[in-house]
Amino acid sequence: MADVTATVNRTDDMIVCYSPTMITTNGIWQGDNPLDYSLPLFILQLTLVVVTTRLLVFILKPLRQPRVISEILGGVLLGPSVLGQNLHLANLIFPLRSVMVLETMANVGLLYFLFLVGVEMDLTVIRRTGKKAIAIAIIGMILPFIIGCAFSLILHHEDRQMNRSTFVLFLGVALSVTAFPVLARILAELKLINTELGRMAMSSALINDMCAWVLLAVAIALAENESSSLASLWVILSSVFFVVVCIFIVRPVISWMIRRTPEGESFSEFYICLILTGVMISGFVTDAIGTHSVFGAFVFGLVIPNGQLGVTLIEKLEDFVSGLLLPLFFAISGLKTDVTKIHGALTWGFLFLVIILACAGKIAGTLIVALFYQMPLREGIVLGLLMNTKGLVEMIVLNVGRDQHVLDDETFAIMVTVAVIMTSIIAPIVTHIYKPARKFIPYKRRTIQRSKPDGELRILVCIHTPRNVPTIINLLEASHPSKKSPICIYVLHLVELTGRASAMLIVHNTRKSGCPALNRTQAQSDHIINAFENYEQHSSCVSVQPLTAISPYSTMHEDICNLAEDKRVAFIIIPFHKQQTVDGGMEATNPAFRAVNQNVLANAPCSVGILVDRGLNGSTRLAASQVSHHIAVLFFGGPDDREALSYAERMSEHPGISLTVMRFIAGDETVESTVEPSSDPNDPRILTVITDSDREKQLDEEYINDFRMKNSNDESIVYTEKIVNNGEETVAAIRSIDSIHDLFIVGRGQGMISPLTAGLTDWSECPELGAIGDMLASSDFASTVSVLVVQQYVGVGPQEDGLGTPDSPAPPIDQYNSLLQMNRRPPQQRGPAMYSP
Repeated sequence: MADVTATVNRTDDMIVCYSPTMITTNGIWQGDNPLDYSLPLFILQLTLVVVTTRLLVFILKPLRQPRVISEILGGVLLGPSVLGQNLHLANLIFPLRSVMVLETMANVGLLYFLFLVGVEMDLTVIRRTGKKAIAIAIIGMILPFIIGCAFSLILHHEDRQMNRSTFVLFLGVALSVTAFPVLARILAELKLINTELGRMAMSSALINDMCAWVLLAVAIALAENESSSLASLWVILSSVFFVVVCIFIVRPVISWMIRRTPEGESFSEFYICLILTGVMISGFVTDAIGTHSVFGAFVFGLVIPNGQLGVTLIEKLEDFVSGLLLPLFFAISGLKTDVTKIHGALTWGFLFLVIILACAGKIAGTLIVALFYQMPLREGIVLGLLMNTKGLVEMIVLNVGRDQHVLDDETFAIMVTVAVIMTSIIAPIVTHIYKPARKFIPYKRRTIQRSKPDGELRILVCIHTPRNVPTIINLLEASHPSKKSPICIYVLHLVELTGRASAMLIVHNTRKSGCPALNRTQAQSDHIINAFENYEQHSSCVSVQPLTAISPYSTMHEDICNLAEDKRVAFIIIPFHKQQTVDGGMEATNPAFRAVNQNVLANAPCSVGILVDRGLNGSTRLAASQVSHHIAVLFFGGPDDREALSYAERMSEHPGISLTVMRFIAGDETVESTVEPSSDPNDPRILTVITDSDREKQLDEEYINDFRMKNSNDESIVYTEKIVNNGEETVAAIRSIDSIHDLFIVGRGQGMISPLTAGLTDWSECPELGAIGDMLASSDFASTVSVLVVQQYVGVGPQEDGLGTPDSPAPPIDQYNSLLQMNRRPPQQRGPAMYSP
């Protein structure tokens, strides 16, 4: 067998023979087993790793576990601890001859991932972090490092051929690091990002991350067991020289490339290819001088200036590297972890002792600084717990230690288990012991109708993409901010929580404006904030506060509702989940936006408006003097319609606004009763519905009469009444309205069953807009008219005069049945009317 090469597989110190020509198979019809060939085997292994990881991410999601836990556990399941118990299956799927290919690809993935980490990391953030964060990071590293050193002396066996100081250093680094991206994910899941505690934890973790890289480079340099200390010194000196070359030669070359590319144009394929090749060259150089190849890739990423080049590189690499190749690295770590090597109760006891003392060391170190800076005791403990988050850096340290024979199988298994347990217990413990004090201050002005005409109106505007901005700004300008009644606008950019990109975005929430963006999300955020700040500068009586909410779509409504509650907002504006296409139709942008809207409608502590954006005066923002809108309000009755009219009435005070109010009145042929006949004369539903209906009608009459009295001499307001008998006549009447209007404001009509809209709900695509709103938002309606669908905050429970806070939230509203049940309860079971004018 001349073509067979013998190689030593260092994993188990045994000879493994493989044929270099056996890459691709001739096919099963030729009698070949695909698993005997390296490429099909690698594809199967990669598929298994990704599927297992994703499955575990899905299973552990309810427990708020970060993705890194799923990735390591996926590797452990596929490794000798679980799958390896069946030797035949293990040798079939993960034979020893395949380990080299797998490890090589895992390290390529790791190389590019750490390059991306370097690109996204902004050292200016570290310079701006306060003394408190630096002290927490450094003291929070020193104590666990000392504990790690103490344990390493116990774990270190004399018969091992390794330098004791190197072993001490590796274990110390492994226990003292904090995983910055994993911590960011945990903080976002726990809704602690925008708290002072969250910001402190993020800043400290960022500094800790940087220190960990320096320690890792030193640890790798010293990992030569048999060589003299002089060799280690050369490694450190050449690493420093490499960093200097990157800063003073590589960075200026890349800056020159950026200058050569005109602003707004994409970077040439040649430049991108050159940089991606540079990553591999950096990895090769640092590997050749004696540090790990990932160190070179990380430093190369750090020297790339922030801006459009970084955004482009991240977009091209992020999904492929972090979604497909990085799990391979964690899987390799898991495959090397054999939990069965941890023998005896004494070793297991020792393992838990390591976990407890390492956690305690981190907490104690953080607590000392926290108490010195007079932070509350509980916050200090929670901060210490959060700083115990482990992740990528620790896994690299452990893998390098194992490859260099600094750590044996048992120590490696112990340390991987420590990392998994320490990281997985953080979220549940923090959730249990720390609940940020929420200031539930009762406030009355939860609706526009109840807001004082001469007081400040507070509006929360939610934005997904910059496309929503011009129409919303034109709508706000039309809302007539004045000295008598200024408008305070809270602009909330809604960002889905994804991997590491969000981690840097969180830190950059506090960055100075004018700095280049690190990724597309941040660039979008900058555009949105700049647009609103520009609006504030050019408008009088408007104040704008930009904010960012970073969370999974499933819990994003909590951020919106909590912010509305905290800021005492009267009205929330959220964009509809569909956008207008070029041909005038409506297409869904992201199905998750719809779920967010439904949850906000169900749980909002104030009134809500869903804006169907069809370009209010085109895509440009108008100055106050240029505003000219024709607004139509369709009034059927009920709290939502009264709220819609209240908002329109405020807008009508603007000199450039003309308002048409069309009230729909039931004709003689309409069916009065909305309740099915009951043979029981004592059935309380009949009386209740009639009583509710009468009260609503009375409130409607009072409000309309008041509105007409106030605006009787205003020529810009037209009031008309249409008598209709059924849904068909209603639709015909709406279609007959003049086409000069560019905005319809309608009530959502929740809980109201009107014969005037009968049959319209049967075919509705989006019940959350109500019958009329859904019809106006549909593709077959006028393509130039934007629609604002308003839901008034009605309040729940026996709270007098709108005071207090809403009770527990209802489920998302897809149908009106649950609200009807509320309307049908006997009067003594329900609170007083919350919507009296």
